[in-house]
Amino acid sequence: MRTVIFACVHNAGRSQMAAAWLNALGDPGQVRALSAGTAPGDRVHPVVVEAMREVGIDLGAARPQRLTPELLAGATHLVTMGCGEACPTAPPTVERRDWPVEDPKGHSLERVRAIRDVIRARVVDLLAQWRGGPVA
Repeated sequence: MRTVIFACVHNAGRSQMAAAWLNALGDPGQVRALSAGTAPGDRVHPVVVEAMREVGIDLGAARPQRLTPELLAGATHLVTMGCGEACPTAPPTVERRDWPVEDPKGHSLERVRAIRDVIRARVVDLLAQWRGGPVA
């Protein structure tokens, strides 16, 4: 079982979308995703909730959470998204990747849709790599 933590600064946009996509598209018997932030916000950005609802994923009840050492200890993979110097270090047993994905904060619904679709494509690619299949 792979446990992936998607982390960004506020855990209010990118990491929430990425975890939701992985949980929706991945085999729940083989992979699960969590999201967290280095400085969590108060809520998921409403425009992110709206953009994800359009594709059948409801983030309305999602709440930002802090990325803690305890959370990292249970992970097999860490995908950071734009936290720069605030990005956490991971234990050597955790595979780490960085996805330079634009922050949806303050953007229009149209722009957030594009960010959502970039994140979905990255998640699909990651799942394909793990399956050993072609990378789309």
